[in-house]
Amino acid sequence: MASVQFDVITMGRVGMDLFAQNVGAPFEEVTGFETGVGGSPVNIAIAASRLGLKSAALTAVGQDKVGDFVLHYLAREGVSTDYIPRKPNAHTGLALVSIQPPDTFPLTFYRDNAADIYLTVDDAAALPLARTRLVQISGTALSRGTCRDAMLFAIEQCRRLNVPTVMDLDLRPDQWSHPRAFGLNIRPVLPQLNMVIGTEEEFFALLAEDPAPVLQGRPLTAAQIGQLDSLLAGVLAAPSGPDTLVLKRGARGVTIFSRNAPPVDAPGFSVEVLNTVGAGDAFAGGFIYGYLNGWDWYKCGRMGNACGALVVTRHGCARALPFEQEALDFIESQGGF
Repeated sequence: MASVQFDVITMGRVGMDLFAQNVGAPFEEVTGFETGVGGSPVNIAIAASRLGLKSAALTAVGQDKVGDFVLHYLAREGVSTDYIPRKPNAHTGLALVSIQPPDTFPLTFYRDNAADIYLTVDDAAALPLARTRLVQISGTALSRGTCRDAMLFAIEQCRRLNVPTVMDLDLRPDQWSHPRAFGLNIRPVLPQLNMVIGTEEEFFALLAEDPAPVLQGRPLTAAQIGQLDSLLAGVLAAPSGPDTLVLKRGARGVTIFSRNAPPVDAPGFSVEVLNTVGAGDAFAGGFIYGYLNGWDWYKCGRMGNACGALVVTRHGCARALPFEQEALDFIESQGGF
């Protein structure tokens, strides 16, 4: 590879986050909000930057003050904004989050006419992919607008350049036109990916014959969870496709499935949960950090789990993401890898 410009480029949605300051209050009683930046891909870019990796984001904002806020926030976090165009006649996305611990965090998206859905092939073509060590793509980026074309082009180029591609499934049911659209759009892309990261619910929605119960917000049954191993094995048995599937199991940690190798379980950490928003993005950042450092799957999983565990003990999302030494010190305090 030519001289490295970025360790990781993340691709997909972005928005301004407004987190309710009245912890535990019903949304209709919230009296104030704290600002932040959100969207799974940019959170992962921030997570990578805080862990010491050189990161950039491919997304888009509108020609509005919210877009100004997003660009300023990312630059302050060390994320390159050189590949974030401003789209005319579109708005920067927005998300409102109320906080009702321990397990309820209602999230409302305002993404009608969101600028990032208008990313184009030309926007993706401007990326220095040949000088990038890894590209991370949000599954949701395939759901709407010309953004899908931009993502498919980037994935194709990465394949040609032998740049590893990682998809975080990032399932947001309200961003898809139909319960089956999530799987219909992502399954054909699997042969071009190197790694896929997702929760049990996300992988079930991707691979199961009938994903509707999950996309309607129902928890997986024990029988459905039992189907996952065979569904994942089917992906890895295909002649082409991802070599690694990273299955997040919440408090039970993570299981990493690889071709021609037994699954690897990495246990999680026992912490008091205050806010789960952003934990999956922190996990992805930590896992990618370990992968780019050449760690084995167990250590990658533990690093991802540690980053996620730290985030759930705090309020906020991007601002709660841990720094490198902080995550390593936490692991050491819990008995090490």
